[in-house]
Amino acid sequence: MNVAVKSADKPKGEHKTPQVIKKVGIIGAGQMGTGIAHVIALSGYSVALNDLKKERVDESVRTIEKFMNRQAEKGLIEADDVAPALKRIGFAPNFESFGDCDLVIEAATEEEGLKRKIFTDVCSYLKPGTLLATNTSSISITRLASTTDRPEHFIGMHFMNPVPLMELVELIRGIATDDETFTVTKSFVESLHKTVAVSEDFPAFIVNRILLPMINEAVYTLYEGVGTVEAIDKAMRLGAHHPMGPLELADFIGLDTCLSVMQVLYEGLSDSKYRPCPLLVKYVEAGWLGRKTKRGFYDYRGETPVPTR
Repeated sequence: MNVAVKSADKPKGEHKTPQVIKKVGIIGAGQMGTGIAHVIALSGYSVALNDLKKERVDESVRTIEKFMNRQAEKGLIEADDVAPALKRIGFAPNFESFGDCDLVIEAATEEEGLKRKIFTDVCSYLKPGTLLATNTSSISITRLASTTDRPEHFIGMHFMNPVPLMELVELIRGIATDDETFTVTKSFVESLHKTVAVSEDFPAFIVNRILLPMINEAVYTLYEGVGTVEAIDKAMRLGAHHPMGPLELADFIGLDTCLSVMQVLYEGLSDSKYRPCPLLVKYVEAGWLGRKTKRGFYDYRGETPVPTR
């Protein structure tokens, strides 16, 4: 599948924006990278999926196949679309493999230093017109773009988790992001059958600016003994009609990610109301990061999740 965007004639520049996106590179085969690869391949694009180990990419593809088959069983997608979509996903062993990509999306861990290094390293292997996007959920787009050789072609493309199910993608322009990059990216996101919400480049953007302080407050509520894990989650599910309690949701997101976003808010906005709860810090220090480590506010090692406090 191609996304074509018409534009007025303009002088050719070194980094002219590509008018057609055919192939997409994805850096990181974790939970978010896997979900992003899923929806992009299913929408007809070729995907080059990169991670440090091929085994992680192989596991990612198996996860995608399992989820696509489940979607087909539920009638959400056509069963005949699964095999072709999987064939569109290839392993990218290094950044050099992104040489023919029109768009590269970074979906690595929410650590600014790591992301900056990735962008510094990847740029020399890209075509002059290749667009760069980050799936960061909180970090300054302008600051990340400054590490690249193409800040005008850099944009925030924040997918929600789980990507195949969530309808929204936040688009965030850095101070240097040009109009064509935004237009091409918006058309691409819409071709994935996602809805765009445009955010300004402020810490944590829109969704996490609202969501993560609520989760942090739930952790404070537990920390201060106002309620138990079960009581807090039950209160918000039944009292506010949230589909998932805030502590259960924190485990699903990853407590390390929750802490990273709160630190970005606290440092970026200099407001004490965003101070990460000490209990959240303690869980992360213990390596209890939620579902991905089998322990967080719940213990997932048995048949049924059990609160850890």
